[in-house]
Amino acid sequence: MGIPVFDAADAASPEVACAGRGISVLMVGMAPDVVAGLQRGLRGEHLFVEFAHSLDTAGQLRERYRFDLVVANFDALGQPLADWLRRLRVDGDPTPVIFVADRLDADLAVTAMRAGASDIVSAGAGSGDFASALRRVLKREKARDAEDASAPKTSDVFGGDGIVGESSAMTSLCDVIKRVAPMPTTVLIEGESGTGKELVAQAMHRLSGRRGNFAAINCGAITAELFESELFGHVKGAFTGALQARDGLFSYARGGTVFLDEIAEMPLAMQAKLLRVLEQRTIRPVGSNREVAVDVRMIAATNHDLAATVSEGLFREDLYHRLNVVSLEVPPLRERPEDIPALGRYFVEGFSSRMGVPAPHVGEVEWLRLSQYAWPGNVRELRNVIERCVLLNRRPSALLDGATAQDAMDDEQDDLSLESVERRHVTAVLDLCNGNKSESARRLGISRKTLERKVRRWEEETR
Repeated sequence: MGIPVFDAADAASPEVACAGRGISVLMVGMAPDVVAGLQRGLRGEHLFVEFAHSLDTAGQLRERYRFDLVVANFDALGQPLADWLRRLRVDGDPTPVIFVADRLDADLAVTAMRAGASDIVSAGAGSGDFASALRRVLKREKARDAEDASAPKTSDVFGGDGIVGESSAMTSLCDVIKRVAPMPTTVLIEGESGTGKELVAQAMHRLSGRRGNFAAINCGAITAELFESELFGHVKGAFTGALQARDGLFSYARGGTVFLDEIAEMPLAMQAKLLRVLEQRTIRPVGSNREVAVDVRMIAATNHDLAATVSEGLFREDLYHRLNVVSLEVPPLRERPEDIPALGRYFVEGFSSRMGVPAPHVGEVEWLRLSQYAWPGNVRELRNVIERCVLLNRRPSALLDGATAQDAMDDEQDDLSLESVERRHVTAVLDLCNGNKSESARRLGISRKTLERKVRRWEEETR
């Protein structure tokens, strides 16, 4: 348990801090007496502080609680602190982090900046200076959050997560997502397998302004015996093998979003407990005798006709109505073929960048062929086809299920052209030499200038 520092008694719990009624701070590698300085400098503020002596302990605490700010001692933790913060930023974690050090210099400033630190404070700074830095960082984060929440753009939904499309169906879906996302309303997302229901849920979470985590679970992939523990957690000794207490997804997502995929697969007994969570906004960990309040936004998804499942007695009607406050329908790919070229190019660019290979050229005729395919696996199938296309340097249409022999012959013919063979060979040699052009040119028996000219031409052809 952390050390509460407060001006009102109700600030002395992480639940209160996480509910937005105080400032929750995680101090890593800091001396406890720093709290006294913060208390003097932040009079009138509710403050809750947790201490962690190591980065491992800090990670464990961050899994349990949401913190508004992390204050870390660079002198005690060193370069591993910068590496730890850099991993947080790569994972998309925006939590502001302040570095504290006895001596501030240019090297430390560069290290902190590159790692993604929000500020640097001298360990010898007075309580007023320390508190001012804390207020400055939190004010900056609050202003950024308000700006993001008040002016979401289409690219916020369509960009970065693979939700790509310009069709009227996707434009309408985008409009609904932006309108509903900031509300605490429970949402039911319906659509065929592979249409991108989880991506829609992630977009809603990102645009919601909620600061907690996004926690997803596939209800069809968990055994009935483990369901309750996975969602609500358990206490030590709750059942055989429960050697220590464990938080469930609802605790992990506190202040954020819980996404229940394939909700129709949830056992009936578990449906009753989920209904109670929706009504009471509390959970009871397995083996515990106390209720724990949770603040989460619930989003569910299914590829079944949930109303028909209710009629068959396989899904609770009362839970269905509680989940179906707002319903979103993600259209199958065959109903929006005009989006296939944009989706395909998005995947080509992503996979070629990830694999470190030149992007294959896919012409308009090829996109037309792909638009005429039924895509029973929807966007997931298109994504897999494009991945194989980039990996094998073959035409996408020749990789479809049911592709004709002529498709394969045409593709092989394209594959054996002198230009394609040369391009693949040069790329393979560059990979073998880890991108070293001088060594690659030597092995290929050509000048470095010739190699650079070829690579430049291929890059221009794929733009």
